Parts: sequence; C-alpha cells; structure tokens
Amino acid sequence: MISDNLGKFYINGAWVAPHSAARMGVENPATEEIVAQVALGDLRDIDAAVAAARAAFDSYTVWPVQKRIDLVKRILEIYNARAEDFAQAMSTEMGAPITWAREAQVWAGQVHIEATIQAAEEMAWEYARGTTRIVHEGIGVCGLITPWNWPMNQIACKVAPALIAGCTMVLKPSEIAPLSGVLFAEVCHAAGVPAGVFNLVNGTGPEVGARMSEHPQIDMMSFTGSTRAGTAVAAAAAATVKRVAQELGGKSANIILPSADLAAAVAAGVAGCFGNPGQSCDAPTRMFVPRARHAEALAAAAAAAGEVVVGDPRDEATTMGPLISKAQFDKVQRLIQSGIDEGATLVCGGLGRPEGVTRGWFARPTIFGDVKHEMTISQEEIFGPVLSILPYDSVADAVRMANDSVYGLAAYVAGSLEEARPVARQLRAGTVNLNYPDWDTSAPFGGYKQSGNGREYADWGIHDFCEIKGIVGFGD
Repeated sequence: MISDNLGKFYINGAWVAPHSAARMGVENPATEEIVAQVALGDLRDIDAAVAAARAAFDSYTVWPVQKRIDLVKRILEIYNARAEDFAQAMSTEMGAPITWAREAQVWAGQVHIEATIQAAEEMAWEYARGTTRIVHEGIGVCGLITPWNWPMNQIACKVAPALIAGCTMVLKPSEIAPLSGVLFAEVCHAAGVPAGVFNLVNGTGPEVGARMSEHPQIDMMSFTGSTRAGTAVAAAAAATVKRVAQELGGKSANIILPSADLAAAVAAGVAGCFGNPGQSCDAPTRMFVPRARHAEALAAAAAAAGEVVVGDPRDEATTMGPLISKAQFDKVQRLIQSGIDEGATLVCGGLGRPEGVTRGWFARPTIFGDVKHEMTISQEEIFGPVLSILPYDSVADAVRMANDSVYGLAAYVAGSLEEARPVARQLRAGTVNLNYPDWDTSAPFGGYKQSGNGREYADWGIHDFCEIKGIVGFGD
C-alpha cells in the first residue's frame, strides 16, 4: 500500500506541501527497486509543525483523560480496519515476509495501543498524599523519532501514550521505511485527532531530527534507534534541558543453563535471533552454553537454522526476508568476515547471499561457534541474522561475560525457574526473559547503560510523557 500523501507532510490537521523539493527514493530491499519517492523536510517544515503542536497544546491537554482515551480507541479501530494496508506497506518498505508483517509487525502496533488504553483506564492520574495533591499531566510538545525495523511497534509505543498523557507531537518516522508512518497519519486524521495535536514530517536525522532535538519549543524527545544517533539527539537537546527518552542498541545475552532442555532452548534462541531477520535491538545474539555441551549446541543450532525459509516476502511460506539496505548488508558481511578472521568456527551460513538468490539484500542465516568473549562478533551489535555461541565453564562465568557489555537492553535465561530466577537478578539488562515467554506488552521496556534510558509499554510509557505536579496544601 503506497499512499498518495508521500510527497506531503501532515501539519495542523492537513496534508501540506513541503518547503523543499528534496525527495528520497524508497527502496524495496527484496528487489532493489525504487517503489516510491518520499518528501524530505527541512527546518521550515519542522518549525511549522512545532508551531502547530504548540498552539494546540493548551486546549488539548485539558481534555478529560477519558476523552483522550476514547480518541485513542478510535485510532485503534481504524488501524485495525486498515491492517492489511499496513502489512503490505511494511512488506514493501522493509522486505518483511507478508506473514510476519501481518502477524508480528501489524500486530505489535495493535497490542501496544490496546495495552496503553488498558493502563490509562487503570492508572491513578491524581491522588492525595496527606494534604498534597499529586497530579500527572502532559509534559508538552514532544518530538518522536522512530526507526525502520519495527515501524508500527515504535510509533504505537510513542504516539498512543503521548496522546493519552495530553501531549501534542511531531513524528519523524524513518526516511528508509516511511510508507507505514504516512498511513498512520491518515489513521489519526480519520479518527478525528484535533488539528495540531499530531503532526508528521519526513526527513533525515541530520536535518529534521537534529532540528527537533534542539528546538526550544519541544519539551521532550523520544528516540528509538542506534546508540550513535541517540547520543547526538541527547547532545542537541541538552541546551534546552528537555527530557530525552531513548531506546538504543543491544547485544543481548542468552544464557542456557545446565538445567535447560538444550535442544529446545537452542532452537528457540536461534528463532529469536533470526527473526526480522536479526534486525531487532533486543535479539538474543550471544548464546552462552555449558562448555561440555558446546558441540551438541552447535548441532542443534545448525538444525534450527536449516528450518529457516529465506525468499520472496510475498510468499506466505517465507520466514526470512532481506536486510533493510545495501549499507546494512555490507555491515553484516564485514562482521561475518571478522568472525572468520578472528578464528570463530563457522557452523552454517557465511558470506554472500543465500544460494540461488541474485538480487535483494538477503543475508545467509549464520551461526558461529567457539566464539571468544573478546571477539568483534561478541561485542558489536550486528543487526543481522548472525548468532554467536560462546561456551562457559560456570554459571558465574556466563553471567560475568553477559554483563561485560556496553549494552543492557535485554537478556534471556533458559532453565528451571529455581536456577533461572537468581541468574535473572544478576543480569544488568532492562528486560530479562525466562524460558522464552510470550511478549508481555505490560512489562517495562528499555535499557541499562548505552542501551538508553526511560521505559516504554503500557503505564511505563504513559509516565514518560507526564510531568508530576505536587499541589501542596490542597487539602483532603
């Protein structure tokens, strides 16, 4: 689904022409074909969007909470009605297999909006502490920058709580995958979001993103992307002392304990690493296995990798599509080569495209064994279908290596709960998953260390978009 509004921006309740004639091709990474042209904004477009958001804030933020919740419910209803449009858009812009686009990418937006609505209805927006009244109210105008790898997940996790908190906003989706973001703006318009409350400007990070971050009329920046870009956002925002919430990179450890069903745990870990295909910041890309069972783990991992179906995203049987771009493909190839050069054992996959594939940015599902903790593939975020398997001599050794990372977004532990629970408490990560549980949209999501700050999902996300006011002497 390619919208007619790709050449425009959504500002102050209307689709408007950009100030600049600059355009960028939108590539389908499965075919390397340019399928559309998206307008690129400049400082004037951002200033116009911010002015609209600032003008709308005072009237919108005093809406009763239930009225704001009802608005988000209408967004959810229209989003669900256009689910197939979103699936087709994300399959085109990301190369996501169509089944994955429907069951994971579209679904993620839906369940996060649902969880935000439920949390808002259960949240104590005002309460008394003695004679002081504690009030949660919207922080103001928010700049939202979202990535290409989970477009609707991240847009939903920012826009829904911001709207419910009483904020107004300017959204900049990734210019690499802008189709679904424009569709979401159409949904907001159809739902009756008041003029100026939600605005969308497409553009690059160095131009549009930088202007948003430094803008004196933006009260908060919520950013999801690389650690490198996140530090640039924080630095630009510092001069105006605005709040900055960041969800950044990751290199998540997956500790398979001696009590685990090794074959099942390895297979689930491979599936988690290769989904999307490896382009998830919380993917379990470092697998730690008992040294005595290392060979067994490699065999189980190779068998699981053999079940991956790489191919045409339009085929409902395909389970892995391409990487997002040539730049990402080249990065993954460089890191695979580093694993080979540094002496890791190549279990399966390797350099180049899968056999028989001649176009598109498809990488081979790759597994390395005998990986040492200090190797590049164990330290650097690859963002591709590359799994590193590291043997450990003791659980304490595994925990030490897992924590010895600049990242701390997520971690995984497989084994009996009696053994896994104390290990989870020792891991320095924002989310620790025990035995590959279902996705919990009410759990806080965010990172330690260079994986960011702030938390998203449900009431955690709502709180990030709120100021807390104490009215002292308010009375009973």
